[in-house]
Amino acid sequence: MDEADPIAEIDQLQTEICVLESHLDRLLARIRQNEEVLRRFQSLETQLLGLNSLRELVEHVLEDTRTVFELECVTLALVDAKGKIKQFLQEDGLASDNLKELILLPTASSLQPIFGKAFRAYLGAVGARHRALFPEPMNLKSCALLPLVRRGELLGALNLGSADGSRFGLGMATDFLDRLRQILAVCLENTLNFELLRRTSLIDPLTGVNNRRFFEQRLGEEIDRAARTGEPLACLFLDIDHFKRINDTYGHPTGDLVLAEVASQIRAQLRSQDVLARYGGEEFVALLSGADEKRAQEVAERIRRRIEALKITDHNHRVISVTLSIGLAEYNPNQVTAMTEIDQQRFLELADQALYVAKRNGRNQVASGGVYLRPPEAQAAQRA
Repeated sequence: MDEADPIAEIDQLQTEICVLESHLDRLLARIRQNEEVLRRFQSLETQLLGLNSLRELVEHVLEDTRTVFELECVTLALVDAKGKIKQFLQEDGLASDNLKELILLPTASSLQPIFGKAFRAYLGAVGARHRALFPEPMNLKSCALLPLVRRGELLGALNLGSADGSRFGLGMATDFLDRLRQILAVCLENTLNFELLRRTSLIDPLTGVNNRRFFEQRLGEEIDRAARTGEPLACLFLDIDHFKRINDTYGHPTGDLVLAEVASQIRAQLRSQDVLARYGGEEFVALLSGADEKRAQEVAERIRRRIEALKITDHNHRVISVTLSIGLAEYNPNQVTAMTEIDQQRFLELADQALYVAKRNGRNQVASGGVYLRPPEAQAAQRA
């Protein structure tokens, strides 16, 4: 019987040790990688749970999920049967039509074949039926399609796309993904309920446009946005001429009908990112983002002509004609910086004073208060 070669045994042992060390190094590297992913995932989870608006939720999900999971593409498909999601986003200044990663669906019918009745996530190759969830023509090889479900209802899907064909597949651990989709579904449901409640309390029930409280909240936001972008902001005050006479002549139900129809016509002449609110009584106020005095005058004149040509038929088949008086003012962030609350009120007053000029000059016309400039005494006080 041959004796064992001690040198060969030592070499074999060293080889095995090297292999074990290599395995251990890879294992430690994987542990560190998982710890980093867990840390980033927990940070994402905390952020999602702390968001207060649908716009914030959409923006954070699309950007942060792509970063956390190091993906080429992340999209969010949401069922928007009544158009409320699109409306909420537009009212908060996010045009969903320009956000290619957000897909709004009229029904859940296109998602149901992917997830089935049990709402199971799909992990695997990107097939032809999945392409609609990734609008950009990217070189995606694998994907994870995660159904967002609450109370048995399919709200949408979070879609993760990778150029790595082995990134997502059957049998892979899905703990992070399952938890993410559950958290996102809860956040989505809560946010939609919050947005609906917020708008219920910030909408004028008679005209369907925002109320004064909403306008006062948005005024500061729009001024801050103008200051960041350097673009002007215009304010319009719009008042229905001789509205008391309409109430006295035709009755309050007809007056309410006139208010609602005028509000609808004004809204139709504004962009989705513009803010319109009923300020009180028969008076409305609008903020036109990115509009200088000249542009605001054009919009105001277009609204005035539209209302002048309007024929409103009331419940008794009587035809009522109305006109508007409009005052406007411009805020230019290049001329007045660091707008205070007092400045904001003076800006509104400038437009309001222009409205009264239009009324004194005969009504059914547009008057401009010009560009808001801080009074000299206020400038001195600010410098002090």
